[in-house]
Amino acid sequence: MSHNDVVLYSIKNRIATIALNRPESLNALNREVLEQLSVALEKAKKDQEVKAVIITGIGEKVFSAGADIKFLNSATPLEVRDFAKLAVEVTSKIESLGKVVVAALNGSALGGGLEIAESCMLRIAVNHARIGHPEVRIGAVAGFGGTTRLPRLVGKGRAAELLLTGNSISAEEAYTFGLINRVVEPENLLPEAENLLQEILAQSPIAVTLTWEALHRGLNVTLEESAHLGADFFGLIASTEDYRTGTKAFIEKTKPEYKGR
Repeated sequence: MSHNDVVLYSIKNRIATIALNRPESLNALNREVLEQLSVALEKAKKDQEVKAVIITGIGEKVFSAGADIKFLNSATPLEVRDFAKLAVEVTSKIESLGKVVVAALNGSALGGGLEIAESCMLRIAVNHARIGHPEVRIGAVAGFGGTTRLPRLVGKGRAAELLLTGNSISAEEAYTFGLINRVVEPENLLPEAENLLQEILAQSPIAVTLTWEALHRGLNVTLEESAHLGADFFGLIASTEDYRTGTKAFIEKTKPEYKGR
C-alpha cells in the first residue's frame, strides 16, 4: 500500500491486521478513514485464507482520538448524520464479519475510536491507554454506536457514568469494568492479540461462529428467545463433522483436529 493510505492492511499467520494510519492526527476518524476501513474489512471477509482480524493503530500513544473535530465543527447537521451513518455501517460490518475480530489498542481509545473497539469481539489494551467517551464535553453524543454497545458491555450504570461525564479511565479500570479483556505492556500487544486469536482458531470454526452469533443476537431478543437460540444452535452443530470429532476426542482423551466441516 502507498504512504497515502490512512488504513494499512497486512496478513500473517492467517490473521489480517488493519491499522489506522493517521498518527499525526491522533488517528482521528474522517470519511476517508472510515471508507478505507470498510474496504479493508471487506477484503478480510472475502479472503478464505484470513481466519481472524486485528484492528490496531499506528503510533505509541493513541489508537484513535475519535471523530475529526474540525470536520464536526464545520459540517452541516445532515453531513454529520451521514458521517455517523457511515461509521455505524462500519462498526456493524466489524461485528458481523463472520470472523473473529480483536481490537489491539496501542494507545488511548476515545469517542469514535472506542466505538470501533466496542464493535470488536474482544479488546486488548496497552497499560498506558486511556479509555473514554468525551463526546458530551464538546456538546455532542456518542453517535457511532457507543450508546448501544457500551451498556451491553459494562451495564447501564457504568455506561451512563462514562457517557454523561465524558471522563476517561485507565486501561486497568476499563479491565475491571469488563470493557477491556486484557491489559499488556506495549511490546506484548500484538503478540498477545495473536496468541488470543490462535487460541480461538484452535477451536472448531463453526462452533466459534455460532457461539458469537448466539451471543450477539441473543442480547437483542428476550431471555427465553435467546435461550432457545442457543439450544437451536447446539442442535445445529450436532450435524457437523467437527462436533463428532470434538466429542470423540474428549471421550478418547486425544487432541481434536477440526476441519471446519
